[in-house]
Amino acid sequence: MAITDISEYAHLTDADIEALGHELDTLRREIEADRGPRDVRYLRRTIAAQRSLEVIGRVALLGSHRRPLWLLGTAALSLSKIIENMELGHNVMHGQWDWMNDPEVHSTTWEWDMVCASPHWKHSHNFIHHKYTNVVGMDDDVGYKILRVTRDEPWEPRRALQPIFNVLLALTFEWGIGLHDLALKEVIKGEKPMEIARPQLKEFGRKIGKQVTKDYLLYPALTGPNFLHTLTANMTANLVRNLWAYVVIFCGHFPDGAEKFTVDSLEDETQGQWYLRQMLGSANFEAGPALSFLSGNLCYQIEHHLYPDLPSNRMAEIGVRVRELCDKYDLPYTTGPLWVQYLKTLRTINKLALPDRFLHDTADDAPETASERRFAGMPRTRGLKTAIAELRRTRRERRRARRD
Repeated sequence: MAITDISEYAHLTDADIEALGHELDTLRREIEADRGPRDVRYLRRTIAAQRSLEVIGRVALLGSHRRPLWLLGTAALSLSKIIENMELGHNVMHGQWDWMNDPEVHSTTWEWDMVCASPHWKHSHNFIHHKYTNVVGMDDDVGYKILRVTRDEPWEPRRALQPIFNVLLALTFEWGIGLHDLALKEVIKGEKPMEIARPQLKEFGRKIGKQVTKDYLLYPALTGPNFLHTLTANMTANLVRNLWAYVVIFCGHFPDGAEKFTVDSLEDETQGQWYLRQMLGSANFEAGPALSFLSGNLCYQIEHHLYPDLPSNRMAEIGVRVRELCDKYDLPYTTGPLWVQYLKTLRTINKLALPDRFLHDTADDAPETASERRFAGMPRTRGLKTAIAELRRTRRERRRARRD
């Protein structure tokens, strides 16, 4: 089902993987040595832009009974929340700016503008997800515990509803992320001790109280008779932020080519193999400067997974080097337009809502699920990119032969 032998799947020797890891280590050291004033300026300008947009939004909503001001306030607030969530909160809490030794933008002190408590996110995301990326049974981000995104997970009747669950998750994404690390199902079953769960639930409750009070009581109340207008604006801004974060995250993890791995693949994993797993388990989408910024530079999801603690504004230049390494080692560089990546993701989610008997591809050779067994019977090629191209060529020839 999922990839068990990553070296065999990538069609690389141990020496190749060691050399790839060395080159990626060298690239990291180059970026670390080059961090400095231009990066600080980028961060300061981003913070200033985000705060300015929030002020514009809050001031405009003082007149939220007027439709133009409601639209202006909602748009500015939506952009502010997107920037705070994607380019600031996510990246600051990854430790990308810890090297500045500034407590305002340090991973240990930042608390973002959403219901998820930052310590919970840092555990489920920074530690679990980035360490065990796409390892089935280890990384809960493989489907977020409610979606079936690989055939390694057996079909159950409840999966028939996952197109609906997907929509609900998109609409309430901050709440899904907030609940992610709590593992309430394990708490209810008694598999997670209450001495661990109780402090987490209290912390989550405090964060909910803070966010609900701020967005749905305090700020609307400050606009006096426009309370309801401002309330709907704040709700809309949070909805827009949720939908955008959902699309960006899903397009980085679930399109075709974002591979899954078995627990066995972790056995004696070297640094080079870890790098390779990040490269094969992530996907990018094509973006210009504006779209890159609004996505928190997570359009470079491959590069982010390789270097989650390097500044986000460096991902574009890192991406050029990573693409060159993919060409050098004959590895695919999974990317495409945002809408294409999302449609592929949506296809997987809807398709895997069906029982396996309705699916045509094999469990080892499907767009969303592949293993080293997909190349069985084929002569070993130079690398994975060539092997995939050869596999597709062989399929085309077989289809042509059947038609003839």
